[in-house]
Amino acid sequence: MESFRTKSKDELQALKEDIDKKYQEWKDMNLSLDMSRGKPAPSQIDYSNKMLETMTDFHTEAGMDVRNYGVLDGIPDMKQLFSELLDIPADQLIVGGNASLNLMFDAMMRLYVFGTMGEKPWGQLEKVKFLCPSPGYDRHFSISQTLGMEMIPIKMTNAGPDMDQVEKLVAEDDSIKGIWCVPKYSNPQGICYSDETVERLASMKTAAKDFKIFWDNAYGVHWVFEDVKVKDILKESEKAGNPNRPYYFFSTSKISFPGAGVSLVAASKENIAEIKKIMGAQTIGFDKINQLRHVQFFRNADGVRKHMEVLAQCMRPKFETVLKTLENELGGSELITWENPKGGYFVSVDVLPGCAKEVVRLAKEAGVVLTGAGATYPLGQDPQDSNLRIAPSYPTVEELQKAMDLFCVCVKKAGVEKLLAE
Repeated sequence: MESFRTKSKDELQALKEDIDKKYQEWKDMNLSLDMSRGKPAPSQIDYSNKMLETMTDFHTEAGMDVRNYGVLDGIPDMKQLFSELLDIPADQLIVGGNASLNLMFDAMMRLYVFGTMGEKPWGQLEKVKFLCPSPGYDRHFSISQTLGMEMIPIKMTNAGPDMDQVEKLVAEDDSIKGIWCVPKYSNPQGICYSDETVERLASMKTAAKDFKIFWDNAYGVHWVFEDVKVKDILKESEKAGNPNRPYYFFSTSKISFPGAGVSLVAASKENIAEIKKIMGAQTIGFDKINQLRHVQFFRNADGVRKHMEVLAQCMRPKFETVLKTLENELGGSELITWENPKGGYFVSVDVLPGCAKEVVRLAKEAGVVLTGAGATYPLGQDPQDSNLRIAPSYPTVEELQKAMDLFCVCVKKAGVEKLLAE
């Protein structure tokens, strides 16, 4: 496609008239499609339905009755499955409830109320700052915002967060207490952290003695086109002499059931002991029946991997639909750029500066709901108003094709109007 930027004003005006006509045709279809969140499709969730069949055995391999009280940090069978899947020693993890987000929030609250390793609780400090690689995950930013943190956007590169920027900031300011990280198939760009990035995060000098890496490995097994390997932050931090720096989070929310999965937090043995001491006052333990249900369904790590191969086959046609439509309708237009993720749940696009909110508005007016513009930045404020997150997982391929065709018309309409205004 010829670049829209090279066209004359008259050519752009003629294009606008044609695009306006197509846009009106889409509005007349009265669509009602939602691509606002990365939810698994019902057909994807169905592959786990056998897990819900009546359990006849409520005992772990060691004979523990999971219907009764006991076990704060997760049944040994579930810990062993996670240990094999993620290559984390079983004694360095705690099994939680259905959402890792709860474990992240709890981790923050412990740091605010109790502090860590003898350092002053964050809630008693005048200011707490947190690094937020952006575009990033809106729910991470929501936690920081809720707790009143000052969020510092960090530019994302193809290798992860800009480590030159990160290292400079953390070395100079002891009020910077941590960083959010989605290391594999990042939300929304699908970026996988390079070996160098992981090593630098683990070994960098920080002014804050209690600096924490919140390592949200949400898409650690969610490959679609390629299973990319990312270095282990726990091992790298231990090797660098900073074993207590990372908290590692993971869940089966998009593996089994978003509403009834199993999560975990992993960390150094010292961190785990600290967490369990406070956690013991908070709960007697999480849902052990659900944990055993997952173990009986998946059996082992290979069972999870085979399950993920099936889910990858479900997701692949949807990602292909998004990427092919973008290329066919907008390739070479200079109205948009996009990432080509190897896995995860999203496709990140950047439209012309100042156009993201308009694209979202136009799409909604024609019957397609997108994630709000700015959602991938702290406080919902994208300084360029350009980034948008496409979530292809929930609609059918047929619905997705319609949504993407309309999306491309909206990008053209907003882009041409922007160029004419300039």
